[in-house]
Amino acid sequence: MSHRAIFGKKNILVAGGAGFIGSHLCDELIKNAKVICLDNFITGDERNIDHLLSNPDFEFVRHDISDPLSLESLPELEKFKIKFQGVQEIYNLACPASPKNFSENKLATLLANSYGTKNLLDLAVQHGSKFIHFSSSVVYGQSRGSGEKIAEDDFGRVDAVSPRGAYEEGKRFSETLVANYREIHKLDAKIIRIFRTYGPRMKLNDGHMIPDFIFNALDGKDLVIHGGENFASSFCYVSDLIDGAIKIAESEISAPVNLGSEIEVKFREVAEKIIKMLDSGSKITYDDSIQYLTPACLPDTSRVRQEFGWLPVVTLNKGLEKTIEDLRAGKGLLRIE
Repeated sequence: MSHRAIFGKKNILVAGGAGFIGSHLCDELIKNAKVICLDNFITGDERNIDHLLSNPDFEFVRHDISDPLSLESLPELEKFKIKFQGVQEIYNLACPASPKNFSENKLATLLANSYGTKNLLDLAVQHGSKFIHFSSSVVYGQSRGSGEKIAEDDFGRVDAVSPRGAYEEGKRFSETLVANYREIHKLDAKIIRIFRTYGPRMKLNDGHMIPDFIFNALDGKDLVIHGGENFASSFCYVSDLIDGAIKIAESEISAPVNLGSEIEVKFREVAEKIIKMLDSGSKITYDDSIQYLTPACLPDTSRVRQEFGWLPVVTLNKGLEKTIEDLRAGKGLLRIE
């Protein structure tokens, strides 16, 4: 860890900070720190951070993490005194996450998980930063069926040369990078495996079914489930995820940690809830599955419960209400690409 002097507040770098989860993380971190948000807008959105741009403790830098970056050389970051104070924490959420455009983003996904992760880890070594890596449940492969929950010691079942290999094997490789940098450079590095998460700021028309369900229900259009009637998942509201991630970041734990909900729900049931909440005349239909959006494993969250007493507290009904409220408020500013 860095022993540099801290001028008032610590400096935190959030890669992928204009994305859905990253922007919510920036919202929480800015309460007590100075935040540098990196994003290249492949799947992030400037509107997610518009409300932060006037905050003197926040600075946005448009950058692709696959290219090296010298923070000290950026004039807009002079106010953070990085040359003297360094960066105390680095959160890595930078990776394209678009089901609809998954095929087009395969190379960018591979580069973000390899060169990108390495470049951020090199910054952590340079500044003695704590490193918090947001990985994914895809390291375990697809659902094993029958509601089986996956603990962190499961080795996973992933085909490195499958159509999804760029993301699944990419995430596995990025974890290996983090683990080896931790061992070789004695970094304080964490690995958080994220399971399906939802909430405000999810992009529309991108293959993420919950925001598309809500938007279509508002217009009375069909709610399309990309998969069969039994397609199911667990759903964790974004504020619960952020709460757990910060608890992990502040801890001494070094082993990977699952974060998500253990409760499996069919997408059909979610669609029915949304239709009822909006008193919509929409119907539920089924379509072909999307390559990126496949049945995910259910998390065993025993580790995070036992270590930190963490549990998701936002119910699905309450989380859907908040997500609906956000989409209604922003319906005139469509997040459609």
